[in-house]
Amino acid sequence: MLKNFNGRPSLATVLKASTVAGITAAVLATGVPLEITRSYAEAVKVQAPAVPSFANVVDAVSPAVVSVRVENRVNPVSDNNNDGFSFDFNGRGFDDLPDDHPLKRFFKQFGQDPNDQQGHSRRFGQNGPNGGPGGKGRLRPVAQGSGFFISEDGYIVTNNHVVSDGQAFVAVTNDGTEFDAKLIGKDPRTDLAVLKVDGKGKKFTYVNWADDNNVRVGDWVVAVGNPFGLGGTVTAGIVSARGRDIGSGPYDDYLQVDAAVNRGNSGGPTFNLSGEVVGINTAIFSPSGGSVGIAFAIPASTAKDVVADLMKDGQVSRGWLGVQIQPVTKDIAESIGLSEPSGALVVAPQAGSPGDKAGMKAGDVVTALNGETIKDARDLSRRIGAMQPGSKVELSVWRAGKAQPLTVELGTLPIDQKDASADDSNQPQQPEAPASEKALADLGLTVGPSDDGKGLAITDIDPNSDAADKGIKEGEKITSVNNQEVSSADDIVKVLNQAKKDGRTRALFQIQSNEGSRFVALPINGQG
Repeated sequence: MLKNFNGRPSLATVLKASTVAGITAAVLATGVPLEITRSYAEAVKVQAPAVPSFANVVDAVSPAVVSVRVENRVNPVSDNNNDGFSFDFNGRGFDDLPDDHPLKRFFKQFGQDPNDQQGHSRRFGQNGPNGGPGGKGRLRPVAQGSGFFISEDGYIVTNNHVVSDGQAFVAVTNDGTEFDAKLIGKDPRTDLAVLKVDGKGKKFTYVNWADDNNVRVGDWVVAVGNPFGLGGTVTAGIVSARGRDIGSGPYDDYLQVDAAVNRGNSGGPTFNLSGEVVGINTAIFSPSGGSVGIAFAIPASTAKDVVADLMKDGQVSRGWLGVQIQPVTKDIAESIGLSEPSGALVVAPQAGSPGDKAGMKAGDVVTALNGETIKDARDLSRRIGAMQPGSKVELSVWRAGKAQPLTVELGTLPIDQKDASADDSNQPQQPEAPASEKALADLGLTVGPSDDGKGLAITDIDPNSDAADKGIKEGEKITSVNNQEVSSADDIVKVLNQAKKDGRTRALFQIQSNEGSRFVALPINGQG
């Protein structure tokens, strides 16, 4: 036995001997050898808090979501003789190609001019795919997006911008089955379209619309679609905001979601956790071109009505008031005596329109429709557009400092409605009073006779003035002040002086430009 330096057994020796003795004792006592086990640490295991899973929703709705492939006729070789072909080399015709271009050398070598109808027909007219006179070219994919079934017999909702340039459409289900689809109708104003596939008796899994009243900011949502052509892809997020106006049209009322939505998701659905469609993905805010967590979806309430019209008639019939409108700002409200900056300011009624026939005038503010308050110009557009042509509506308008009722029978919104244009008839020019022009300089404006004798041309503007801050520019025209037509600087000064006597601090200027007419409120405190 080893000993330590003082002659005693070492600790290691004692432990070793004790262990052997212990094992021997166990064997003697039991008669069975004892198995020695080594203890190891367990694998990490964390009890995570319960969080919602989207798997059940995805399993249920995925069969109803499709990829939409858009195809168009591509005629790679043709001439200008209506035989079904056209030469197009990155935007250049055959004659625009340089003389040393390989294709041009080829034709010269064989003595053929592709722009010669007889020679061209002999070489290409009979041989190309779908060639010859009246040939339609070959269908090639030109775009792709997403969509979803809303009926078991094959109606599909998608975006108008997905299908607008297509001649043929293919819907691809999540199991890879392809179906030819027919375009039933489209509505550019809301960016919606409806396709229909013939399942030859097959019943498709479809989804229902959610109730907008139950959609709240902060709710979980799941977006399903075909981003970048990858096929069925799922992303999740929350509703970030409601009522977004992104400037895409008069009926903007988008949901904003932070789910990762990218190119190819267009036309695809955003679901709530009950598997109902709360919106149709249609746009993203993206400085980089990819998802930055700001996507916009058409609300179910808007889509439901539009889709129903498209399925029924192939188009959407909307009510039409026929007036150009703009929002009421705080300054404008103060200039006309309104207590709050709400309602829709009428810039100009279109001649012969329902609004014109009912007596609506420039400067009117529509404050209520059928007894319900109008929040702003966009609110009025949406409400009128949602009504059926021929409906009679009761409007409350603010005019000359007081409210008055108007009854209007709505017309049908034309497909290509344009803003009312100004009357360009010539009128004699009127001289201006230098003293009045000097007075207008306090507003930052210098005016002169207009070319047509109507209103006053803005010949100069002080860049540091309120007028410049409000976007008024040289070359534009003042046509009215506080809804009174003006043809001289004296007219303007008279209106401003009366406004001051009435206790107003701002006046409402109607400004005409090449882009149309608008109202601007300017301060008049310095006007004498």
